[in-house]
Amino acid sequence: MTPPRNSNAARDIANVLHPYTDARAHQKNGPLVITRGEGVRVFDEQGNAYIETVAGLWCASLGFDNERLVQAALKQMRQLPFYHAFTGRSHEPAIDLAEMLIERAPVPMSKVFFCNSGSEANDTAVKMIWYFNNAIGRPEKKKIIARIKGYHGVTVASASLTGLPYNHKLFDLPIQGILHAGTPHYYHCALPGESEDQFTTRLANELEEMIVREGPETVAAFFAEPIMGAGGVIVPPAGYFEKIQAVLRRHDVLFVADEVICGFGRTGSYWGSQTFNMQPDILTCAKALSSSFLPISAVMVNDRVFQGLADGSAGLGTFGHGYTYSGHPVPAAVAVETLKIYDEMDLVGHVRKVGPVMQEGLRRRFSDHPLVGEIRGVGMIGAVEFVSNKETRANFDPAVKIGPRLVKIAEGHGLIMRALPGDGIAFSPPLIITAEEVNDMLDRFGRALDDLTVQLRRESITAV
Repeated sequence: MTPPRNSNAARDIANVLHPYTDARAHQKNGPLVITRGEGVRVFDEQGNAYIETVAGLWCASLGFDNERLVQAALKQMRQLPFYHAFTGRSHEPAIDLAEMLIERAPVPMSKVFFCNSGSEANDTAVKMIWYFNNAIGRPEKKKIIARIKGYHGVTVASASLTGLPYNHKLFDLPIQGILHAGTPHYYHCALPGESEDQFTTRLANELEEMIVREGPETVAAFFAEPIMGAGGVIVPPAGYFEKIQAVLRRHDVLFVADEVICGFGRTGSYWGSQTFNMQPDILTCAKALSSSFLPISAVMVNDRVFQGLADGSAGLGTFGHGYTYSGHPVPAAVAVETLKIYDEMDLVGHVRKVGPVMQEGLRRRFSDHPLVGEIRGVGMIGAVEFVSNKETRANFDPAVKIGPRLVKIAEGHGLIMRALPGDGIAFSPPLIITAEEVNDMLDRFGRALDDLTVQLRRESITAV
C-alpha cells in the first residue's frame, strides 16, 4: 500500500537513506515511524505500543524517558552549550565524567579520551595503538587481530575489525593489516566430540599460531567484545579469555575490550570484562554511557599506553587526533547524570535479580520448541537461534529469512525485535525492565513464534 503523499512515511521514502536497510525494499515498504517513548515501550504514529526488546540498539538502558537526563541536558545547554577539548581546553562535565569512568574501570586505567560513537572509539583505539608503537620505537608492530563475527563499528578501521561479510562487501574492506581469529561459539564451531575446554584450548592455540606465523614483532593488538553482540550474542565458553590473554601476554600484544554493548551492567557486572575475567590495556565504551540520550563514547587507556602516547605527542608537539565534539559538554553532563542514576538505583543489582528471569524464562519456555536450536545469554542479553534440524544444528536457507519474518510478525504482537546473523533473534531490553515486563515480553514472543511456526508449515518449509 502506497503511503499518502505528505505522510511521514512518504517523506521518509523520498528523502532518507537508512543505515542497515535494504534501500530498494524500503522504497516499497517504508518505515515504522516512532513518535514517543515511555519506560521500556515506544509508540508509533497510530499510537500502537511496542516493548523494545533490544533497547533500541542495545543502548537505551534507562528506557525511553527519564526526566533527570532531560534536565541535565537542559541545565548544561543553558550554562555552556558547547566547548571543545583541543589544545588543553576543558570543562567540568568532561572532567567529572573522565574521573567517574576511571573510578569505575574494571582494571587500573590512566586517562580517558572522548568520542561520539562506539565506531569512533574503536577507530581511535586503532590509531592510538599505531601511534603508541611508533612512539616507543616499534614501527613494524602494527597488525591487529579481531574475530570472525565480532562487531566493532562501521568507520573504515572499525568496520575492518568487524568480522561480518555485509560490513566488508562492496566497501573494499577490510584494510590491510587487519586479521580475524576464530569465533568462540561452541554450539557451531566445536569439532565432533570436542569438550568446551578442548575447544577453548584449540582457539587459543590457533591464535598463537596466527601470531607466530605473522611474526610477533608485527602484531600489535587483539580486539574482543566480552559477549559478541551483533554477530549473534555469542557467549564465550568458560576459560576462553584466560587462555587468550595468556597468549597475548606471551607475545606483548595489547588487549582491547570493546564494552560498547556489554558495559554498564548489561552482563550482570558493571563491565563485561568483570564477568569474563578480562584485563584489557584499552577499553572502549558508548551506548549506555549516556543511556543513549545523547551521542558520546570513551576510550580508556592504561598508564603504559598513555606514557607512549604522551612521549609521542611531546616529540611532535601535539597528539594529532580528536573530534570537534570530543567530550561535548551536553552529552558529557547527561552521561555524568546517567552514571549517578546507575549508582543510586543499584542497576547492577537490579540486573542480577531480573536477568535470571529472562534467561530462565527463555530456556524454560522455548528450548524444546522444534524450531529452536540454541538459547544463549548472560544477564540482560540473550538470543534464540532457529534451526531447520535440531540434530545437525543446520540453520534455514537464508532465502527463507526466518529472523526478519519473525521480527515482522512480532510487531503485530507489540514487540520490536532484532534479527541476528544465522537465524537468531536478540534480547537486550532496557535494563530498567521489571520481572513482570520480562514475562509479558516472553509471552508476546511465544505468540509470535507460534504464528511463524504455522506460517512455515503452511508453506511446507517445515513439517513441525
